[in-house]
Amino acid sequence: MSLTYLTTDELSGLIKYDPRTIRERLKDSVLLEGKHYIRPFGGRKILYIWEHIERDMGLKSAGDSFAIPMANGGVCHG
Repeated sequence: MSLTYLTTDELSGLIKYDPRTIRERLKDSVLLEGKHYIRPFGGRKILYIWEHIERDMGLKSAGDSFAIPMANGGVCHG
């Protein structure tokens, strides 16, 4: 499976959040390192994994009936 890696600015354009909001409010609270983003080669640069973010936002599961997001990143299907 090929993954799409995005910079903060590229992610901002897709989810319509300001890059500063992504860096200061979403990163490490909603977007988790190792799951939603990586730091390649142990550096400071952050690359977001679009497929994981898209899945957790519920964009791919439009056909599902009802889902409640859980704190651990899972989903409860009501």
